[in-house]
Amino acid sequence: MTLRWGVLGLGTISRAIHLPLIARLPGHELAAVADLDPERCAELAAAYGARALTPEELFAADDVDAVLVATPGRHAAHAVTALRAGKHVLAEKPFALSAEEVREAIAVARQTGLHLQVGYMKVHDRSVDVVKAALADLGETRLVQISVRHPVDAPQVEHLRMAPPAPLPASAGPLIAADDDAENRALDASVGADTSPELRRLFRSVLCGSVVHELSLLRGLGFGTPEFDHVDLLAWDGGAPPTVFATGRLTGGARFVLDWAWTPDRPDYTETVRITTTAGEVVVDVAPPYRLDATSQVTVTGPDGTHRPPAGADGAFQRQLEAFASAVTGSTPHPDSAPEGALHDLAALQRIVELVR
Repeated sequence: MTLRWGVLGLGTISRAIHLPLIARLPGHELAAVADLDPERCAELAAAYGARALTPEELFAADDVDAVLVATPGRHAAHAVTALRAGKHVLAEKPFALSAEEVREAIAVARQTGLHLQVGYMKVHDRSVDVVKAALADLGETRLVQISVRHPVDAPQVEHLRMAPPAPLPASAGPLIAADDDAENRALDASVGADTSPELRRLFRSVLCGSVVHELSLLRGLGFGTPEFDHVDLLAWDGGAPPTVFATGRLTGGARFVLDWAWTPDRPDYTETVRITTTAGEVVVDVAPPYRLDATSQVTVTGPDGTHRPPAGADGAFQRQLEAFASAVTGSTPHPDSAPEGALHDLAALQRIVELVR
């Protein structure tokens, strides 16, 4: 079976990852693309031999089996529209900004019997399996630390040599305004209408836009979602993102430490996971974003010394797409890619906001 894709939203992640991956992977076909920028849509459609459509045309297309939702902002609303149009859905993160949006999407997926998967690509990283196997021989986990150093976007995508986006046509204005209104209502529901603009922006951009990746990775590693009990926001004047230092407890009793730092003068994104056990340690240098075939590196230290087990050459994004296709054809979906994970994300991130009010 060939899975025929429609990609909705042609920003950086689609151009860097989703379009080239669908185009090259056997059993997958890029049938159509849609974006609010008609010039970008036409250009990429021609480059990949696909049709350039409006979003409405994409949802209605008979030759599209699945929609990859990669629009800016939250994605649950477009996922619901695609599901109701009879399409399977792979939706980028953040999936939603409110629990109500998540529950609606889950209900529609169940009603339609279609597959809905959230793009938690890190749970598909081969390093996850390597780490789980290593931990089985290293005693009890005592501490899990995740450190993120997040630069501005430009140096992360310089290798793609993408032209800057053109201004959107005036016709996109009402759609953008309606989406902004819906986003504000979702934020009201999650963090409260009386929450300061600075905290709302932190929740929306840093927590739901970046830290959500670390929460999904914790679930993929089998640690569940942390129960945060302490948060510090450092070097923050309400403008540029702060350094986030948060601690909590994981399933099984281990402590969790997150340190997320905005590093605008740094040229690269880095993420390190360090798992300390009673008999050793596992360190993961997580693959950077926007690199299609980048792989994570695992270092294991135990009673017998230190070694770096191989984690395989296929990247997390490819394995994510393969898992989606398998689920569509009847295989058991990946448990850590289900939309229910977004409910756990929101609860944990709301707790961070509560702790810093």
